[in-house]
Amino acid sequence: MYTMTFEELNGEYPQERMDSVAKALEEVLASALPQGCITVGVYEAAKSLNVDPDNVVLCILATDDEDVKDVALQIHFTLIQAFCCENDINILRVNNTRRLAEILGGGAAGKQSGGEPMDLHCVLVTNPHSTLWKDPALSKVNRFCRESRCMDQWVPIINLPER
Repeated sequence: MYTMTFEELNGEYPQERMDSVAKALEEVLASALPQGCITVGVYEAAKSLNVDPDNVVLCILATDDEDVKDVALQIHFTLIQAFCCENDINILRVNNTRRLAEILGGGAAGKQSGGEPMDLHCVLVTNPHSTLWKDPALSKVNRFCRESRCMDQWVPIINLPER
């Protein structure tokens, strides 16, 4: 059982713990992708959340420095966050869309196979319909989200390190 330290109770996680959660998130995405359990894009995510919110196990909101000034994107994020909180869906913020694109197979440029840019601002991880997904990496990410909520940090931020 994991016991929180004083720093964690005050919303400050040790770097090793943050790196561990970032690695677990990468594992979750890498295992969900071949199962067809990834929804990419703000509008696609909104549609999926509307149709079957009980099937969503994790919502990732991704930004880079230039996205902070995009008011429309921030409004979308606020609405998605509210919906996820209302439906008990764990949420993470990720601050490296380029690395997220690499993990999801879009390459460093974040392009889809047809050359169109991927909208990586919102990524949903869904549960395969055939089974309940029991993944230790997903459990680690979900535990991190729960612990963050206990510290009133409803949308924790993870840095995906460059490779």
